[in-house]
Amino acid sequence: MAYRKKAKLILGYSPDIVVVPECESFGEATGKYLWFGDNPKKGIGIFSYSDFELELHDAYNPVFRYVIPIKVKGYDLNFNLFAVWAMDDTEDLRRRYIGQLYSAIDYYKNLLDHPVIIIVDCNWNAIWDKNPGYPLYGNLSATVDVLGSKGIRSAYHEFFKQDFGEETRPTFFMHHNQNKPYHIDYCFASSDFDIHDVDIGSFDEWRDSRSDHVPLIATLECKDNRSSLA
Repeated sequence: MAYRKKAKLILGYSPDIVVVPECESFGEATGKYLWFGDNPKKGIGIFSYSDFELELHDAYNPVFRYVIPIKVKGYDLNFNLFAVWAMDDTEDLRRRYIGQLYSAIDYYKNLLDHPVIIIVDCNWNAIWDKNPGYPLYGNLSATVDVLGSKGIRSAYHEFFKQDFGEETRPTFFMHHNQNKPYHIDYCFASSDFDIHDVDIGSFDEWRDSRSDHVPLIATLECKDNRSSLA
């Protein structure tokens, strides 16, 4: 929350597009961004700090409240971006967290046949797949398999050559505790994009931001015209 207090830190990376879960509403603030949420202090924000234009896809289904399909245009590119904040669901336990992402991917499967980037605060790691504690429509392993069948892979895992559940660079520190690290944030990209670089913010660098997450930064390059996307 309070992204306005962290934006300067993010801008130091010269990003093209930033996805911020648990983001405050910016009301009538200028700039190219979209925001979705029921609580003005806590929704999901998508910001363009470049020539990319953002538009909510007309296929958006509010049943998947924080799985937001967006049409991105710019630099002679057109692709779909999914901004995801995987949430709890007290009405349908099978669609909690990773179950929500799995069911949304099934619903939006036709959009995945086109160039796509998926940025997700998953609140989930593969280490919890076997014993989730409640029924799910699908776990992270099943989600990765579905995406893989579409040629969509995780930027982090391909770049660092690590398996799901064996990540060495955490993206989340529970209760701001360095001794409770987890990797629960992901960037997936279709085969239309080369993965040029991936970086994860460090605990020491971000501890004063009061966020329990650190940024996952992926630099992608479109294979068609080599325009870089970060």
